[in-house]
Amino acid sequence: MKKVVKVIGGGLAGSECALQLLRRGYAVKMYEMRPIKGTGAHKTGDLAELVCSNSLKSEERSTASGILKEELDILGCALLPLARECRVPSGSALSVDREKFSKAVEKELAGYEDFQLVREEVTSLDDAPTVVATGPLTSPAMAELLGELTGKDRLFFYDAIAPIVSASSVDMTKAYFGGRYGKGGDDYLNLPMQKEEYEAFFRELVSAKTVVLHDFEKRELFDGCMPIEEMAKRGSDTIRFGPLKPVGLRNPSTGERAYAVVQLRRENVAGDCFNLVGFQTNLTYPEQKRVFGMIPALKEAEFLRYGVMHRNTYINSPDVLDALFRVIKSEAPLYIAGQLSGVEGYVESIMSGLIAGRALAYELEGKKLPPPPKECVTGALCAYISGCAQDFKPMNANLGILPTVSGIRDKKARKLAYGDIAVRAVGEYKAQLEAL
Repeated sequence: MKKVVKVIGGGLAGSECALQLLRRGYAVKMYEMRPIKGTGAHKTGDLAELVCSNSLKSEERSTASGILKEELDILGCALLPLARECRVPSGSALSVDREKFSKAVEKELAGYEDFQLVREEVTSLDDAPTVVATGPLTSPAMAELLGELTGKDRLFFYDAIAPIVSASSVDMTKAYFGGRYGKGGDDYLNLPMQKEEYEAFFRELVSAKTVVLHDFEKRELFDGCMPIEEMAKRGSDTIRFGPLKPVGLRNPSTGERAYAVVQLRRENVAGDCFNLVGFQTNLTYPEQKRVFGMIPALKEAEFLRYGVMHRNTYINSPDVLDALFRVIKSEAPLYIAGQLSGVEGYVESIMSGLIAGRALAYELEGKKLPPPPKECVTGALCAYISGCAQDFKPMNANLGILPTVSGIRDKKARKLAYGDIAVRAVGEYKAQLEAL
């Protein structure tokens, strides 16, 4: 009889974790409450559904996100190859057709005869080897259970989702395809605004009606997904130098530069819908239609999905987890992976599922998985999750968590050096694991 492992949650972390365990000969019983019980942001019951965006960010080695992907490829990540099979054009970023990606993940899991998917909510834990990967939208019952388990009040912050519009409803006479500085071909659809148009849009954006948040909720907004209207309130140029920056963009037909440019990214392979890049929002639905309709190319836009804010739950991991995502005080093998653990981002969640799955497999075999080295993004994130000294907040992959590279003055060369060091460290780590 094969050892059965429970994976609670069918998101990115849970799916990656399950595949890692299945590859190592374990039977996996995955619990997913959707679609029987929904969340405030998911639209389907699909496994590995991408909620906020269809982008898994850059693949360039000069970025932390690109370095992390390269590390995970070396470590045998299961989901990244599937994502690349479902990619849609987006320059140097890895963006996917959400529906195709979910179906690809489900097909991969279903290909293992020892995989079982149970559609029900889990409200209790037993002594079975378990990975909890219910995500930041975990059910109230599971959140309460985890709060009791960790001995701490659970933490939380509020996240936002960007709208999606129909491609056929965009006024193409006021838009053009192209990437910044000519890179990426026609991967992005650019919606230019001149100064007067931008200023009118800005005035309405900062004064538009939002869904009411309580005071404590306002304090918990996550900077990585700051609503566009909140970002704009920091100053008229904040978003113009952020998601609406016109730098490196010029209308190929007229040669004209705009004062501000909104970028749209394909949402699927068919290219019949686009999401507004960087336009996470908490505006009411009518206000989204009115204010975003002030962008000239979106005057008659059909919104297939409006932006929405939702509560993300995460635990106080430094008091609860070790660097392999194992619950320290649990006698039974118990791991918490994904954004629930405090990693923030799609690929970061995949990473946590990979590490937790590998660590659990080693534990069941009577071995101890060594933590990844801190010189790589994977190891730096694991160290942060388990060892942040104070003011613990969700963390994305970023170069700031890596040991400092000194002696290189050129900024681009220094970024590439981070990648070289990280990839070398992960290669040595992989060799170490193979020797165990």
